[in-house]
Amino acid sequence: MTENAANIIRKTLPDFRPRLAFILGSGLGPLADAVNVSATFDYASLPGFPKPGVGGHAGQLVFGHIGRTPVAVLKGRAHYYERANAAEMAVPVATLAELGCEILCVTNAAGSLDANIPPGSAMIIRDHLNMVNASPLVGIESDRRFVPMGGAYDLALRQQLQQAAEQELGRRLPEGVYAWMAGPQFETPAEIRMLSLLGATAVGMSTVPEVILARYHGLRVLGVSVITNLAEGMSDTPLSHDQTLEYAKKGADALIRLLARFASEMSA
Repeated sequence: MTENAANIIRKTLPDFRPRLAFILGSGLGPLADAVNVSATFDYASLPGFPKPGVGGHAGQLVFGHIGRTPVAVLKGRAHYYERANAAEMAVPVATLAELGCEILCVTNAAGSLDANIPPGSAMIIRDHLNMVNASPLVGIESDRRFVPMGGAYDLALRQQLQQAAEQELGRRLPEGVYAWMAGPQFETPAEIRMLSLLGATAVGMSTVPEVILARYHGLRVLGVSVITNLAEGMSDTPLSHDQTLEYAKKGADALIRLLARFASEMSA
């Protein structure tokens, strides 16, 4: 299915090679507005691409340029909690690799376990905790499946994004550890206390499978969380998906400017 999807894209864009790709989390679809669009494909038109079933995920793959940098933007993702399958994003990530993509930037909406990183903030991911104990590589019959995950979140890319943050936002972003939970229910206060003891800074329901897949295919990875709420037990505000979308929109403007600057500087 990967080759079929790539061939469909190549019929429209025979010479296009995205250097950088984005997977956009809840409420971050407007980043695609920064793209000088060459072509847009609905996920439904690409074999093996999932149908996102969550608000804030459009289900489109956009190709074009930000500045002079060729990019691909995946507006939406499938989540583990939709079908209990960690490999739902296997074909999209493999298709990016097949098209020659070098860097994958994954974004998500997350809850903060650190009161100093409030809703509306952005956090650069420096490592993750796989609390679901699932992998998209299960069932692959190749020694390539034994992927080293040390340094999965590329240090040089994190440093480049920090430089862009200083220039665009006038400040550096906090960095932390992202914990992947299965969902779809939000975490309990006890689970949040456990995650805090394990060293988590933020928690969410996505991203980790895509990072594993990207490293499997040899892509460099950058991860960014938009903080949409304080984790359960840290605030009196009841958690909801509507709140996630509301605060994702509040934090999106600055992050979109930052990621657009980061992308445009990739061609420098």
